[in-house]
Amino acid sequence: MMRVIVPNAAGEPEMIHQQRPQAGANEVVIKVAYSGMNRADVMQLAGHYPPPAGASEVLGLEVSGWIAEVGAGVQHFQRGQSVCALLSGGGYAEYVAVPANQVLPLPAGMQLPAAAGISEVFATAYYNLYMLAAAQPGEHILLHAGASAVGQAGLQLAREFGNPTFVTVSSQAKLDHCKGLGAAQGWLRGAGDFTEAVKAWGGADIILDPVVGDYLPANQRVLRQDGRLVVIGLMGGRLAELDAARLLMKRQRLIGSTLRNQPNQVKARIMAALFDHVWPLFEAEKLTANIDSILPVAQVGEAIQRLKHNDTMGKLVLVW
Repeated sequence: MMRVIVPNAAGEPEMIHQQRPQAGANEVVIKVAYSGMNRADVMQLAGHYPPPAGASEVLGLEVSGWIAEVGAGVQHFQRGQSVCALLSGGGYAEYVAVPANQVLPLPAGMQLPAAAGISEVFATAYYNLYMLAAAQPGEHILLHAGASAVGQAGLQLAREFGNPTFVTVSSQAKLDHCKGLGAAQGWLRGAGDFTEAVKAWGGADIILDPVVGDYLPANQRVLRQDGRLVVIGLMGGRLAELDAARLLMKRQRLIGSTLRNQPNQVKARIMAALFDHVWPLFEAEKLTANIDSILPVAQVGEAIQRLKHNDTMGKLVLVW
């Protein structure tokens, strides 16, 4: 048996015991050392983001740890090897079974605590900015919630791949932090509409938006010709007003994107791209994991509250 954390009937994280998983064909079992936390975990607790069909109801979308078991057909991992992994669920547990093609060795020089905070956020940022939106060097990127874990990953990738960035954030401290990661300019949400500030900066070719809601009209106003708006969250609500004429005349593209429910072959392609294009940047110390805090698993409830109240500047990680 092993300890796991699942949503209870009240929508709070609860530790229970489950049977330890076994590795199926083309899978590995990871003994979890650290579990990365994400806003998706909060959404799952609230009943708004259920696991994909067949995935574990246990919370958690990324882990770091050691290979405990290797399934049939897996040749490139060995027991005891340090790894990190992108999951569809099951990360808040002492052990997790995962397709081997969603697992990567740690970047050289990186330790397990930091590695627990890179798979999901860098996969999200790289996939949406450089695979879906196909950002080209020199194109302008607007990142909403720029100080979030995904925002910080996107800022660093954009800096290394030659894309100027503008961020929206909730405080001056967060704006200062984002500028330290490469943001050219930014806007405090409390100051109102960001439209004129982004236009004065030159507008955006790509927007990565976890907010939508009443941000959509302003997003459309600041998108350049052939601009791409990638929506990855609903922090501002599920309903929004679309200017169809602007969409047509500026040839704007509105892209909805989630990572968790992507099929295995897509996640495998994303992880392979991270290994080829992002892992070398970690190894060259050009990227950082941006861990806010590492908390014992017994404090998961406190950590969830911090996520709910946006009281973080980077990743929260649970240690088992």
